[in-house]
Formats: sequence, C-alpha cells, structure tokens
Amino acid sequence: MIKQESRAYFKALGAHVTVLRKSRGMTQAELARAIGVSQQAVFAYELGDRRISVLVLAKLARIFSTPVGDLVGLSKQVRERKGRLSPRCIRHAERLQALSKTQQRFVVRIIDVLEDSNGRRGYAR
Repeated sequence: MIKQESRAYFKALGAHVTVLRKSRGMTQAELARAIGVSQQAVFAYELGDRRISVLVLAKLARIFSTPVGDLVGLSKQVRERKGRLSPRCIRHAERLQALSKTQQRFVVRIIDVLEDSNGRRGYAR
C-alpha cells in the first residue's frame, strides 16, 4: 500500500504514463507486453495505486523516447518550442486523427522506425 504523501505523486506519474501511452496509440495490454508486466499492473500504475519501479521507469522512458527525468517530473515539464507547427504539419495531424486507432498505431510505428534509423531516439536508451 502506498503512503498518503506519495499517493499524489504516483497518481500524477500514472496520469502522465496514460497520456504518453494514448499519444502512441497503445493499449494497456500492448504497453504491458512491451515492459514485461501484466495489463493489471499497467492499470494500477496509471491509477497511481502501484509504485513504478526504477527498472520499469527505464523501460517506459525507452518506449516513449523521453528521458527518465522528464518522465518522473525532475526535468522541465514543458519545453519551449522554437516555433509553431506549420500548416502542413497541422493538416497531417488532422489526417492522422481521422484514421482508425489501428491505422494510427501503424503510422506511429513507421515514424518510430524512421526515427530509429536516423538515430533520433537514442538518448533514452
């Protein structure tokens, strides 16, 4: 059982994991398989009912291509953008949202593979 003073932190961390998972178009079961835990564990992490171990945090950081510090709230939460999204990027995002969840996951995985091949995601590994 998590102490009361830690509950708010783990609830916020779980909410952040939920947002990252959904932004990737992943289900709880898919994330569970990727990090080697049960779907019920992911459910408990996202609710803040269960602590996330350091090993699981490292796996989540790799999967979501984010530094562990950003994931746990030690780094700056919102990074300033150098500029706004171009109209073309906005149109692509709107087109992506119009796709089914399965198609969205497929497109995101293609982007991930392209980023991996260009070495852009290596900092969190």
